[in-house]
Amino acid sequence: MSRPKHSPVEYRNYALPPYFPIVLLTGDVWRISDVPSGTLHFHNCLEIGLCESDSGMMEFADSSRAFHAGDVTIVASDVPHTTYSAPGTASKWSYIFVNVEDLFQPYFPMDIISNRDMFHKLLRNYCAVLPKDSYPQVHTLVSGIIAELQKKELNFQFSVRGLMLSLMMRLINIYSAAGQAADSNIQLHENSLAIAPALYYIRKNYMMDFPMEDLASLCSMSPTHFRRTFSSVMGFGALEYLIRIRITHAAILLRTTEVPVLDISEEIGFHSVSSFNRHFMEIIGMTPMKYRKQTSCVRDKSILKCTGWLAPPKD
Repeated sequence: MSRPKHSPVEYRNYALPPYFPIVLLTGDVWRISDVPSGTLHFHNCLEIGLCESDSGMMEFADSSRAFHAGDVTIVASDVPHTTYSAPGTASKWSYIFVNVEDLFQPYFPMDIISNRDMFHKLLRNYCAVLPKDSYPQVHTLVSGIIAELQKKELNFQFSVRGLMLSLMMRLINIYSAAGQAADSNIQLHENSLAIAPALYYIRKNYMMDFPMEDLASLCSMSPTHFRRTFSSVMGFGALEYLIRIRITHAAILLRTTEVPVLDISEEIGFHSVSSFNRHFMEIIGMTPMKYRKQTSCVRDKSILKCTGWLAPPKD
């Protein structure tokens, strides 16, 4: 069953820790309703799901796919989707949200990956439902990542990075083989979001100054059409999205470092601390200093409590 072309789309932003950008959502509370939401959503990062019980459907802008207990689902950042369980059930899930590129650096530079173009497409446009019986290695790798993130034993971060790299290479190989076999459970959604190139550019270059017209060019649109399309998808304009991304990164730095507010303001792209303070107050609901006081997890100049990972030493 295909969805209407103009289904509502919701953007969900996950604030990932800066030095170990991965979050695990697991436990009995993570169950999916059997009532379709009627709204597609997409994220600022890669979603990896492990269905632990029952079955249901995943819907995308132009297709739908069944899932069952044991399946692994992969949904790239710019693919709108929604999930609901079979009637009378509430499927149980574990979810991993991760910025793969940032997680790998500097231990596994992207230069070592031979097919980087396919890798970037996988992170932005890929979606798949991978049954355990057909893809046992994927299930094993995802289960291993979840276990490492739950136990948090000594040096678990290195293990997670290694398992995630193995998973990404496996997914590239699966997609390559599926393309030849026309596997309907795996595909790239090249046109899932017309504004996807702009979203990707903003997420990668949020600290820089650039004209909004450049974003329109990236999406092969006129500035007027781009502004209208962006607002219809996101519910707000490209400039507001840029500001929200900057404030999200500022909040992470305030919570996990002792970098002065003025330096954070400049680092994320604001030219005046007053403008930074104003936007932070509008979005977060309190001043940067008050936010830091209430949420900071810096203890003895480490951020282990927040991220499980030490900040790299300064030069």
